[in-house]
Amino acid sequence: MTKQVKSRQRVADHGEVFTADREVNAMLDLVKQETERVDSRFLEPACGDGNFLAEILRRKLVAAKRRAIPPRKKKPLPLEFEKQSVIAVASIYGVDLMMDNVLACRERLYNIWNEEYEAVCKKEVNEDCREAVRFILSRNIVCGNALSLKEVDENGNDTEEPIVFSEWSFVMGTRMQRKDYRFDKLLAGEYEASTNAKKKKKKSVEVEYQQMSLMPMLEDKPSDEGEFLTSYVADYRRIQDYGK
Repeated sequence: MTKQVKSRQRVADHGEVFTADREVNAMLDLVKQETERVDSRFLEPACGDGNFLAEILRRKLVAAKRRAIPPRKKKPLPLEFEKQSVIAVASIYGVDLMMDNVLACRERLYNIWNEEYEAVCKKEVNEDCREAVRFILSRNIVCGNALSLKEVDENGNDTEEPIVFSEWSFVMGTRMQRKDYRFDKLLAGEYEASTNAKKKKKKSVEVEYQQMSLMPMLEDKPSDEGEFLTSYVADYRRIQDYGK
């Protein structure tokens, strides 16, 4: 059973209370179809050490295995599972104020992925792929304030640096594209798009940003809003060699 409190001091200072496993699964079952899509993007704006994100990844990896099974076969192809599992990891995002939570979350997600990777691929595991997954997690799970949308320092105080997220997608064969966007501009773009839809359709569209809640990220569509920063394309096993 997952501990819900690390210390009373952290609860007092940061309101840090982790969601229990039963509640995690009950909430995820409300969006069960999305959690079982390999490429469905999710963001946890107060991720802690990853209770929600860990379960999402487990469900996505089950789906990745199914997608990697060719017709009339029973076992997934190792290389295809590798690619699908990378997509699963790359579609998960988290923010937390506490660096120890961020590091723990990254390691937890990596271990879940690596355990399944070894089980499916066995002797065909690739060290470059492992490093690529660690790099993706370093970009996707960030230390910041999801309310101010700023990075934070070692004491959890806002800095002047905005939170930046990377969008990952396969563009051709084994080539993966990374696009970096400012998180605040992405949210502003989503809000503007929803407001325009409300005016056009003349019906209520509620746009809400909640701390301590799970939400699909960017409605699973390519990012065409917000402030675009930079882009890189490389073999997915070598994506860590570009734009650190």
